[in-house]
Amino acid sequence: MERRGVVSSNIRSVGYDQDDEILEIEFNNGAIYQYFDVPQSAYSDLITAESVGSYLARHIKGNYRYSRV
Repeated sequence: MERRGVVSSNIRSVGYDQDDEILEIEFNNGAIYQYFDVPQSAYSDLITAESVGSYLARHIKGNYRYSRV
């Protein structure tokens, strides 16, 4: 999955698979997580958020199933 860089102190890049509704997050420490059944609106809100890390913590983590890649 292709990811795009974001401005964040903790997150390096973010990708999204629209067909499968998978959000992929690459952290600065190299860890990659995939979040499942994430609607495109949540991805759009994430990448345009004032703080990508805060949005991730408030709206993604704990709300969607995930797996470390």
